[in-house]
Amino acid sequence: MKSTLISKENNEAKLTMEFMAEEFEDAVVKVYKTQKDKFSIDGFRKGKAPRSIIEKHYGEGIFFEDAINNLFSLHYPLALDELDLDVIDSPRAEFSQVKKNEGFTVTITVMCSPEVEVKDYKNIEIEKIEAKVEDEDVQKEIDDMAKKNSRMVLVDRPAQDGDIVLIDYEGWVGDNQFEGGTAERQPLKLGSNTFIPGFEEQLIGVKNGEDKDVKVTFPEEYHAEDLAGKEAVFKCKIHEIKEQELPEINDDFVKDISEFDTLDELKADTREKLEKQAAESVESRMKNSAIEMVYNANEIDIPDVMVESEIDNMMSEFDQQLRSQGMDLTNYFKYIGKEPKEFRDEIKDDAFRKVKTRLIISAVAKQEGFEASQEDIDNEIDGMAKMYNLEADKIREMLGDQNMDMISGDIKMKKAVDFIYDSAIKK
Repeated sequence: MKSTLISKENNEAKLTMEFMAEEFEDAVVKVYKTQKDKFSIDGFRKGKAPRSIIEKHYGEGIFFEDAINNLFSLHYPLALDELDLDVIDSPRAEFSQVKKNEGFTVTITVMCSPEVEVKDYKNIEIEKIEAKVEDEDVQKEIDDMAKKNSRMVLVDRPAQDGDIVLIDYEGWVGDNQFEGGTAERQPLKLGSNTFIPGFEEQLIGVKNGEDKDVKVTFPEEYHAEDLAGKEAVFKCKIHEIKEQELPEINDDFVKDISEFDTLDELKADTREKLEKQAAESVESRMKNSAIEMVYNANEIDIPDVMVESEIDNMMSEFDQQLRSQGMDLTNYFKYIGKEPKEFRDEIKDDAFRKVKTRLIISAVAKQEGFEASQEDIDNEIDGMAKMYNLEADKIREMLGDQNMDMISGDIKMKKAVDFIYDSAIKK
């Protein structure tokens, strides 16, 4: 196969793929061998009819279409690599007349990623942000550890904010008890705002064994349309009240929850971890600031197909998130009362920003000649293996060659971001 680039203008490339007669014949033979068992012809056992007999009965072009498709599927990606074309859409292909024992030519027109020449990405000025960890930050972490190791204990007093009450309740609208508004021995943390607005506040001050009518108004945007905006009464019975009992923060507490012996050792370790997190957070914010400045300094003509493709990706990711929560995109649109097109329009600006940012960073990587070494790739895979608790070879097997190329691209982009950041002037 011979590939030739005819033209490349306005993000559109035109190329040809020329296949010799021998290549076409070999492809036809392969199709015949895989499909001959499908044909039943008088005088021959099924699958034993010669190719010439099958072509005589069904026409000499019976195997042409599949042979051409196979050749195209195999050689089109190779042609793109050879001609260094980064395509962003499905190709439009025109085929020359195809005849037996002759070659043929495919003329392809396809949209390509725009060629970007990034300017003003070196020595940009960004605000320097200091990573600070105060004593209060360390103490808050220690307090959170104590909360995680607390226990709930029964109390014989009126309920307070932060308590957990165990309740039965029945929901009524007027004289009608509504569906889904009933529960028995339901735990509820007061102040968590997990129930209808105004519900939890009315349980503050109740006592164990007490009955309480809680009056609320459902929000206008409540998901159950038959209850939206309506006043309701929940008839509640309180079974128990529990409060959070925190452990005393001392050396004994530290020995119970960590590998350290003293509170001072735990505080020192906590400070070190917080300082590392703060430094990483600050660096991330400064990198984003640097990329933002390069973004604003460069104008790029981005094909609509790239933005639409990014919108598709964003919607697919959102759908996966919804499915992990027991919902899907179709039901979500019904729930919020929006059409898919309206939602696509809302996220279009974000999609454009993602595409433009990716093009800029990729272009910087290309302009600076960054490459992903085998060591870079191995380190990336080792990190993934550690994250998912798998062997590195298993990660490679799961990724495959195509995803390896994506990893290489990601490494180059990381190097480009680091280059922009490292060369920036921090003031």
